[in-house]
Amino acid sequence: MMFLKHKYSTEDLIEKCKAADRKACEMLYKQFASKMLAVCLRYATDKMEAEDMLQNGFIRVFNKISDYRGDGSFEGWMRRIMVHSSIEYYRKHHKMVKVDIEESGYEQSVNAAASSSLEAKDLLRMIQELPAGYRMVFNLYAVEGYSHREIAEMAGITEGASKSQLSRARTMLKQRIESLDKKKNYEYAG
Repeated sequence: MMFLKHKYSTEDLIEKCKAADRKACEMLYKQFASKMLAVCLRYATDKMEAEDMLQNGFIRVFNKISDYRGDGSFEGWMRRIMVHSSIEYYRKHHKMVKVDIEESGYEQSVNAAASSSLEAKDLLRMIQELPAGYRMVFNLYAVEGYSHREIAEMAGITEGASKSQLSRARTMLKQRIESLDKKKNYEYAG
């Protein structure tokens, strides 16, 4: 006997999930899990922690799916939930260092990444190796596009702490990129 697989659109799956169809929820999870895991990996210290963040995020997605009205992309809506869920997980499981040093207006740049032979996986690894607070602020500001005020509200820190942690994260990344470039140039010359 041959079983036919039904091909559902994302919109069909969303509607079925709103009606608590477990199979549709599973299909929606399978459709988006790898993309959303990539989002969670940016906030996690390792893959296992990212998977925990992902699971918490999907629980929230399915609990709030009836709130999704179709304004904007579903993936964008889900991504925001994953980011907020990851921050919530972080705040619950990591002690946040509250630094309130005002930034002096001098901002380090990570433009060295553009001119180096750095691969995306190398940059992702460097970001994951940042101290937890720096990593979270860097991702929220540089990747997700949140303002320092929004980051301060989400993370429970001051705007000054957000600015300071971003500056320090950028400085650390720049130093690591420069160090990697020097190492690669040395290996190439040798």
